[in-house]
Amino acid sequence: MGLLASLLSGFASGETVAAIRRARTAAIVYALAVLASFCGLGFLVGAAYIWAAARYGSFAAALGFGVGFLVIAGLVLLIHSLMSGARARREARRRSADMKAIGITAALAVLPALLKGKGGLGVILGPVVALAAYAIYRENVKPDDPDAGEGK
Repeated sequence: MGLLASLLSGFASGETVAAIRRARTAAIVYALAVLASFCGLGFLVGAAYIWAAARYGSFAAALGFGVGFLVIAGLVLLIHSLMSGARARREARRRSADMKAIGITAALAVLPALLKGKGGLGVILGPVVALAAYAIYRENVKPDDPDAGEGK
């Protein structure tokens, strides 16, 4: 409730409008700075090309710059590919942990009803023993184990 009150008082005092105005001004200033930076980089590349053309000839300079930019593009794509693969694996591990937590929460929510039912403790102990056995099996056989699945 305190957050809502502070938000409403911010609207009433005009503080929110001032914050939005400051954010918009900052965004415009940063956009202009980025634009000026790109122009500066363009002129630096042009100057480097002029220097290389005077030193090595225009054809060799154009060829060198073309190959150089293609190599940079390839490196950017390679790095992005590696990073997105690592991010996907990290998200998969997080989803797996979340699903385990949801499963445990659901099991704990159902536990009192199962204990009161006809089967009682037997209904719970069977799956618990099976899960424990599976956990022991998973702990002892690693997925990258070359002997796994060969019956050794």
